Amino acid sequence: MTTQDPSVFDEIIERRGTDSAKWDRMEKVYGVPTDTGLPMWVADTDFRAPQVVIDRLQKAVSHGIFGYADNSDEFNAAIQWWMKNRHGWEVEADWIFTTTGIVNAVGMCLDAFTAPGDGIVLFTPVYHAFAKVINAAGRRVVELPMIEENGRHKMDFAAYDALLDGSEKMVILCSPHNPGGTVWTREELCQLGDFAKRHDLLLVSDEIHHDLVYPGEKHLPMPVADPSVIDRLLMLTAPSKTFNVAGLHTGNVIIQDETLRDTFAARMRAINLSGNSLGNFALAAAYSPKGAEWVDAQMAYLDENRKIFDETINSIPGLKSMPLQATYLSWVDYADTGMNAEEFYRRVEQDAQIAVNHGDTFGTGGKNCARFNIGTQRARIEEACTRLKKAFADLQ
Repeated sequence: MTTQDPSVFDEIIERRGTDSAKWDRMEKVYGVPTDTGLPMWVADTDFRAPQVVIDRLQKAVSHGIFGYADNSDEFNAAIQWWMKNRHGWEVEADWIFTTTGIVNAVGMCLDAFTAPGDGIVLFTPVYHAFAKVINAAGRRVVELPMIEENGRHKMDFAAYDALLDGSEKMVILCSPHNPGGTVWTREELCQLGDFAKRHDLLLVSDEIHHDLVYPGEKHLPMPVADPSVIDRLLMLTAPSKTFNVAGLHTGNVIIQDETLRDTFAARMRAINLSGNSLGNFALAAAYSPKGAEWVDAQMAYLDENRKIFDETINSIPGLKSMPLQATYLSWVDYADTGMNAEEFYRRVEQDAQIAVNHGDTFGTGGKNCARFNIGTQRARIEEACTRLKKAFADLQ
């Protein structure tokens, strides 16, 4: 039972004019007016970070000296405590590498373990930054389309073997999945492990959303679900989505296998990559009992947002939202409206003045879908619902 006051999540915090990508760029990207629009695209929330994080950062700022810092013992201990107590995963300090966020971590894994031209497997639709980084690195995106079954995404391993040609070197998993919020079961993760072993693929498991799991669901870290893949496994974690500190660009690559770890460490040394002190301070403060209490309260709050948003979406003929098991990113299918993308987004962006991610940017399987960020104050969720009902009123 949490003692965190849920009203902290109701507080409307003005983000316009703060160099917020989510708020200050929606007009440039989507034509949604900054002064009247609702941004439901960029994957950060509109909640303040927990007070324990703010206090730690204020202490550092008040000191006024931002020289080279080393809180690695505290930093590593916090990660170890969090993974053990929140996820049942025992981590050793020397397995942990710090990167400037998860996308950077993906890039580092590509750089350290693959070569230009190698195939990199993605289960689509999936977080669009993966394909961008793969393409920018001169690697080749190999899309394995997922199916929808019982209101969730599902990896279709029966079909996947025939889609590979042997040039693939790595597979990237998003766990829990973005978009759609699927929490993978132990059986599914073991099937993935078998697939990776069958095709001799390194497995990158991006678990950035692992704390954002709704009541009744349970996230399993990949090494807990299937220890047999440890010799090919690269785990990616970060506090950024959980605590709304993405701008501090602190992420981790956690590697249990010594051979993989040595290879990655050599590449880290070669480019002299390290984290930033404020991000490290924030993580150490967040991964704590007070941080855990805050996360539990946030998930209870997001659970109500989820219910309100889903009820509205599913009441509009032709629209349906995938039931979220995790994340604050709702995946909405508009195929049954009969509308093309231009018409659907005209209604959402011009009529309702809501900025959302277009589904086709998530790869194969994203057509006729859109991603809505519900990580905001309840009043804004209710306002978004009112606007969407009005924008699609002729369907009622």
